[in-house]
Amino acid sequence: MSAEHQIEAGFIPLFDSAVLVVARELGFASREGVNLNLHRETSWANIRDRIAIGHFDVAHMLGPMPLAFNLRLAPLSADTIVPFALSLGGNCVTVSNAVWAGMADHGAEADADPARAGAALRKLIATRNAKGEPKLRLAVTHPHSGHKYELSYWLAACGIDPLADVDIVIVPPPFMPDTLAAGHVDGYCVGEPWNSLSVVRGTGRIVTAKARIWRNSPEKVLGVRKSFAEARPEALAALLRALHHAARWCQAPENRAALADLMAQRAFLGVPAALQMPALSGRLDLGAGIIRTIDDFFLPFDKAANFPWKSHALWFYTQMVRWGQVAHTAENSRTAHETYRPDLYRAALKPLGVALPAANAKVEGALTVPTPVGSAGASLVLGPDGYFDGKVFDPDEIEAYISAQSQAPSK
Repeated sequence: MSAEHQIEAGFIPLFDSAVLVVARELGFASREGVNLNLHRETSWANIRDRIAIGHFDVAHMLGPMPLAFNLRLAPLSADTIVPFALSLGGNCVTVSNAVWAGMADHGAEADADPARAGAALRKLIATRNAKGEPKLRLAVTHPHSGHKYELSYWLAACGIDPLADVDIVIVPPPFMPDTLAAGHVDGYCVGEPWNSLSVVRGTGRIVTAKARIWRNSPEKVLGVRKSFAEARPEALAALLRALHHAARWCQAPENRAALADLMAQRAFLGVPAALQMPALSGRLDLGAGIIRTIDDFFLPFDKAANFPWKSHALWFYTQMVRWGQVAHTAENSRTAHETYRPDLYRAALKPLGVALPAANAKVEGALTVPTPVGSAGASLVLGPDGYFDGKVFDPDEIEAYISAQSQAPSK
């Protein structure tokens, strides 16, 4: 099929941009009649600004970013919707060798267990405070990011106040390893391959992963200018079908080597293919050659990874409220609810006969094992999706959830 839909798309050099890259480079987009032009950016601020001023129609985005735009939390913003999720998981928390040594002295082990690592970090912070040492500085990629919220959630659940006990700063993803090596930060939360790069260089240790903090949890999405979606619905539907096929290709184990080689190209990540394999296999070198397998570390397709669950959007919203970024009001809650658009996902993919969840939202953290669920089309398996602290988030009980979360953790 000749390309009839011109679409401009921005992306950040992270492995979870793979679905967009594969759609363009392997011809899935062109087969749907889409000429997908990819534009590589170095920071989420650039993505934000260029989609706001109309340079991009769609973009690889942090899951909470479209909410921030619609809630007018960004200095530049355009109404943005999410009709497709690009992945689940994929992030880690990495710390400097010095911080790891201190955590190990307080009981941390090289097992990526978030509860054990968090308890050790809490004790290390208390020791540093007693000595009058400065706060640890931890980096995330953006103020409205899954990284910010999963890091804060993990710290708080382990008795560390992310607003008082540490300093959280913003660093673009590709700069994280160099920033750590230079001593400007003591740790960071970012997507792959930027954790593994610090490990390979011998400057950092991975202490836990997003997939251990909240299993099968949301990460990157396709952010779409609402005006584009309304003016060009056929183009958007064609793109969603192309991304569906690309995501399925990315998930297939037999394609891992080819995907790693593709993403290693300078135009995309520009780092060796070997550094892509931990994300694909879930076998992470945590440091010092200690390998651990993280189940469901990164999913570009399986377990409804591409479905834009409204419960994911609403959980991000509760964290914005929790950490003082936005007031909880009926209007703001409604804005968050309407940002993710499963209706557009279903409409685009229904002709393909693929598995489509019957519900728009689910209770997050309720599934402890892989669970078949009702769906239109083929069979669908979800979960497990537990939070490491055993809590659950019911989007129908959002008021109670927000009330139960105190800003400061119990010590």
